[in-house]
Amino acid sequence: MRHLFGRPLAQVVWLAVPVLFTAAVLGLTALGGLLLGASWPVPLSSGLLGAAAAVTAALAPSVTWWSTAHRTALAVPYPAAVFGTGLLVDGVAVPIGVAVLIGLPAAAALVLAATAESPRTSGARGLGES
Repeated sequence: MRHLFGRPLAQVVWLAVPVLFTAAVLGLTALGGLLLGASWPVPLSSGLLGAAAAVTAALAPSVTWWSTAHRTALAVPYPAAVFGTGLLVDGVAVPIGVAVLIGLPAAAALVLAATAESPRTSGARGLGES
């Protein structure tokens, strides 16, 4: 099986992807707002969580599942739940300072996860390497 990251993805990391993705996008949007001198809060949107659900679903084939039952229980329902959450929280405003404080570390965590060395292979592996 070809893994998107060039290596298997742990279930825990996969479960964290939509949270980190959402926080990173909110944080970077808020940072842009700060640089522009905006005072508005950053809203959560169904589109943002829809994108988080799509990324999560796209990464599902890269996950090292504990069993077929785990794959069946999580691979489709979890991204669907993320999407459903997006429909519920659409329009919720996040203060710009909170979004930056949470989002920038989340963006750093995503970059580290994509470029970290795999314990199963030698050398660093990024998104484009196999």
